[in-house]
Amino acid sequence: MKTIILNQPGELVLTDREINDDLAENEALLKIHRIGICGTDYHAYRGKQPFFSYPRVLGHELGAEVIALGKGVANDKIVVGNKVSVEPYLNCGHCQSCRNGKSNCCENLKVMGVHSDGGMCEYMKVPANKLHPSDILSYEQLALVETLGIGAHAVQRANVNSNDIVLVIGAGPIGLSVIQFAKIHQAQIAVMDFSKQRLDFANEIIGTDYSIVPTDDFSTDNLRKILGGNLPTIIFDATGNAQSMMKAFSLLAFGGKLVYVGLFQGEVTFFDPDFHRREVTLLASRNALPTDFTNIIQQMESGKIDTKAWITHQTNFDELPKMFDSWLDPKSQVIKAMAVL
Repeated sequence: MKTIILNQPGELVLTDREINDDLAENEALLKIHRIGICGTDYHAYRGKQPFFSYPRVLGHELGAEVIALGKGVANDKIVVGNKVSVEPYLNCGHCQSCRNGKSNCCENLKVMGVHSDGGMCEYMKVPANKLHPSDILSYEQLALVETLGIGAHAVQRANVNSNDIVLVIGAGPIGLSVIQFAKIHQAQIAVMDFSKQRLDFANEIIGTDYSIVPTDDFSTDNLRKILGGNLPTIIFDATGNAQSMMKAFSLLAFGGKLVYVGLFQGEVTFFDPDFHRREVTLLASRNALPTDFTNIIQQMESGKIDTKAWITHQTNFDELPKMFDSWLDPKSQVIKAMAVL
C-alpha cells in the first residue's frame, strides 16, 4: 500500500509497504479517504514536535471507510461500509486517568501519527471503539472532527457561558475550533492574530465581535480600550508560542481563566504575586473525549457547524510530499490543507 513516511525533519517520502490485514479481536480495517494536515504534522516536519521520534507515519485527522471488522466488535453502530471519523487517542483503559473518565490524558497515551504510526497511508488498522460513524457527513467533514474536538474540549474545560468575554489568541485551525464552540455558548468573542487574513476568515465564517492585530507594544490598556473598559474573563492561547503564552497572563481579567490549547518545548513562567492577586485559574487542555466526537458529529449533521470553507488547500496523496513545504510558507495562507486518496 502507498504510505508517506517522515524519515527525519524535512524529509517526507512516498513509499510502498505491505499491510497485514489479519485483524485482531475488536479491530477494524479502514480505507483512508481524507487526511487533514494539522499543526502537529507541521511541527514534526520542522523537528519541533515534543514527544516525537523518527521515522514516523503522520496523520491523525482522518475521514475513512470501514472495509473489514475483526471478531468481537461489540459496537453495533460500526458495520462494514460505514464512513467514519477516527478518534486517534490510544488510551490504556486502566490507569487512574482512564478510570476517572479522562482518557484524553491517559498516563500511557499514544496518539496516532505522533507516538505511533498514523493515517498517511491507503489502509490502516484501528480499534473499532475509536471509530465514530456518520451516514450524512462527507469524508472531508469527518476528517475535521478531530480538529473541532480540540476546541470543543478546551471550551468545555473553561466552562464558557454567555456572560464571558473570550479572547482567542491565534486564528489557525485550532483557534477557529475554539471560536466555533465559544460562539455556540454565546460568549462575546475577541480574536487576536498577526494575520489580518486569518482574522477576516474567522469573522466571515464563524462571526466574532472583535478582531485584533497586536503591535509589538500591545498592552493591557490597549485591550481595555478595545473591549469597552473590560478585559477577557477567559483567554485561550492556541499559538504554541512561548512569548504569547506568557504575555497572556497580563491580558486576563481579575478572577479569569487562562487556557493553554497550544504547547511548546520549554517552561512557562509568570510573576506569582500578580497571579495570586488576580486569582487566575490556569488550565491545560489536551486532545478530546469520545463524547466530544459524538456531539460534534451530531452538530455537524444538524447544520449547527459548517466547515466547508475551512479546507483552503487540497492535494492528491501522491503529491503531498512535494506540496508540504509550500504550505509552511505564510504566503500560502493555508487555513486547513487536506490530502485526498
